[in-house]
Amino acid sequence: MSCNSSIEWTESTWNPVTGCTKISAGCANCYAERLAKRLKAMGVANYKNGFKLTLQPHALSIPENWRSPKVVFVNSMSDLFHKDVPLGFIKKVFDVMKRCPHHVFQVLTKRAGRLAQLAGKLDWTHNIWMGVTVESNKYLDRIDLLRKTPAKVKFLSLEPLLSPMPRLKLNKISWVIVGGESGPGARHIDKSWVTEIRDRCRAKNVPFFFKQWGGTNKKKAGRELDGQTWSEMPAEIELVNA
Repeated sequence: MSCNSSIEWTESTWNPVTGCTKISAGCANCYAERLAKRLKAMGVANYKNGFKLTLQPHALSIPENWRSPKVVFVNSMSDLFHKDVPLGFIKKVFDVMKRCPHHVFQVLTKRAGRLAQLAGKLDWTHNIWMGVTVESNKYLDRIDLLRKTPAKVKFLSLEPLLSPMPRLKLNKISWVIVGGESGPGARHIDKSWVTEIRDRCRAKNVPFFFKQWGGTNKKKAGRELDGQTWSEMPAEIELVNA
């Protein structure tokens, strides 16, 4: 339900919801779906339903038991704003995050429409970062919907990056993560797509984090871009954990 994470831009994961359904092109080779099937085969209780969306209310209190500050990716194995997650349950997740001001919570969704619909009904404390996944130009509208939320830190996960982003605008965006797809059937990422986004971030003074090139052997491909590792984070992370 929660663990130290190998995801480069976070420290821990917390999954009060597991499972999801595919909604756009970036979902085609979903790593969470593959992992959920493995965990089900291993007999892990929280994945007895495999990748079917499942609320895990017994996991809600987990962050309250972590005394030292953590950067926490919320629902790495699901999407908090899935249509089948009730507003009441989303509010419970937000309440836990509010009660844990020493942690930074990174919430990420592809369902920006529902996010925008519900944002005004949620309590956005300073430690709740909100992001949207945008894998290609086709889904840039998700960013416009993100901008309408009260989240202090708004971030983008451009992963898996499936196209160039010449129309990407970064106003009101605090952080950009970019990454290529990894695993079986990984789709192509072009260096020029990445460098264009990096240069745009630098021009707008937006922290840029390059997660990986991906491919079938992501460790071998690494995450260096132009001879260096890009691991920039928003300055707000220091303020939360001060």
